[in-house]
Amino acid sequence: MSVWLDNLTTWLSGNPQWLGVAIFVIALLECLALVGIVLPGVVLLFSVALLAGSGILTLWQTLLLAYTGALCGDMISYALGRRFKHNIGRLPVLRHHPQWILRAELYFRHYGVASLLVGRFIGPLRPMLPLVAGMLNMPLLRFILVSLVAAAGWAVAYLLPGWATGAALRLPMAEGFWTEAAVLLAGIGVILLLTIQASLAEQPRASLLGGGLSLALLIAIVIGWPHLDALDQGLMTLIQEQRQAHLDQWIGTLTRLGDFHIQFAAAAVLCALLFLARQWRHLLFAGSTLLVTAIGNTTLKHGFARARPDVLSEPLTTYSFPSGHSSAAFAFFLVLGVLAGRGQSGRLRLAWLVVACLPAAAIALSRIYLGVHWPSDIIAGALLASAVCGLSLTLCQRQEVLPALPARLWWIILPACLAVLGGMATWQLSNALLRYAY
Repeated sequence: MSVWLDNLTTWLSGNPQWLGVAIFVIALLECLALVGIVLPGVVLLFSVALLAGSGILTLWQTLLLAYTGALCGDMISYALGRRFKHNIGRLPVLRHHPQWILRAELYFRHYGVASLLVGRFIGPLRPMLPLVAGMLNMPLLRFILVSLVAAAGWAVAYLLPGWATGAALRLPMAEGFWTEAAVLLAGIGVILLLTIQASLAEQPRASLLGGGLSLALLIAIVIGWPHLDALDQGLMTLIQEQRQAHLDQWIGTLTRLGDFHIQFAAAAVLCALLFLARQWRHLLFAGSTLLVTAIGNTTLKHGFARARPDVLSEPLTTYSFPSGHSSAAFAFFLVLGVLAGRGQSGRLRLAWLVVACLPAAAIALSRIYLGVHWPSDIIAGALLASAVCGLSLTLCQRQEVLPALPARLWWIILPACLAVLGGMATWQLSNALLRYAY
């Protein structure tokens, strides 16, 4: 097997266009109506991304190919829905499995645009929702705009792990790297597996379980972070290899979304709107999560006083562990994800959390790309926010489950928060980017 894999890698290295074609086609089929339901796309995408990360394609090429393929799959599915309307149900496959189209149609009618964002991360719904959007005459421009956003998050979530694994196998990592990576990934995997199982089973203690496990792993990292040096150094080298001058401004803008004063302003707007709407329990959950996360991050930073990586021409003088950008971003977006999932099934609540974690993870990864944080810093920040969020939700739901927020309130909250984040992040951007020169 290893000989065959080596031969395949060698051939693809000399013919990278074929690997690019494979990534594009698999991504297209994974998002294509009907085909995506039966295709083992997750396994295939991980495999081709792993090969790409072995030195055949750059990270940006891999993500772009998958992104383009996903968009094409969406557009073909949408066009089929517009062309055949409700006659699609007469196709041989759907005649025998009418629940596929019925489930997607009900979900789309209930959640509208949000269904295309959240459903992207629900396997059976992903290839069917664009088809339904076309059947129900969703405006083309609106569909394109939503797909542009949804496909970007999907490409990162499905391709980045495989590519990073392939790149790590290619580089001469320090002794202990794989052991440290395995232990850390195993811990994160246990948290995700048990929390997902509890949520799908509609267990009332799912948030307590997720928060408690996140806190336990955070404590383990707090105790053992000096022993994660091989992992930190290896991943830092891997990510710094991908740094390109023309991307610095984009990544710099992204990282600004996690700046303390910007996150503080967005949190203040969110809490103010919940206060004005008299959503007292939701306000208590959001406010306590954001405040306790900020206090916890500051306490840990000054308690450990870890130096930042020596990458920038003028390294930042503030402490590194844990990442304030990571903890603040995860706290803010997890709060939005939790609130968005109230009143829905366990599967949909999980999907909302996945969607919420994508911008937070992007902000966290930008800190490594810019060379201002170690990987263990951003992981610790994410775990801190997850622990506080889970435990805070448990306390707020001690007597009664949090109800769903009114839909009309979301049409105020989301534009207001996005306007604050986007406006402040781009304000005097050129001056802010100077601190990340290397």
